[in-house]
Amino acid sequence: MDLIADMLLLSGCVGAVAYCAVLARRLSRFSDLEKGMGGAIAVLSVQVDDMTRALSRAQTAAGASREDLSALTERAEAATKHLELLLAAMHDLPSAAAAEGPPAAAPKPEEPGGWRSRRPLRRVV
Repeated sequence: MDLIADMLLLSGCVGAVAYCAVLARRLSRFSDLEKGMGGAIAVLSVQVDDMTRALSRAQTAAGASREDLSALTERAEAATKHLELLLAAMHDLPSAAAAEGPPAAAPKPEEPGGWRSRRPLRRVV
């Protein structure tokens, strides 16, 4: 009976060794830096660093654009105020028609036929 118990115990140990060997091989492939999950994690880490640098550059550019836009907006507001003053000054000026007086009557265009059309016709009896 002891021999059977020892054989079962030995077969259990061999099974555990085989199971651990398979797990170790899978774990080494999983953490391999070129093909496995370790390589994927390393690549993602590099991409995160690149994206962080790109984000900081974009934030810097956006800040500069914001400053330029605010300066342009201030210039546009100043130009708008100036144009409003000019329009108000234009309303204060007398109009050209009032300065010249009433409009003169335009001469009538001559009728076709020249001087002959102005003579009254006589009746010959």
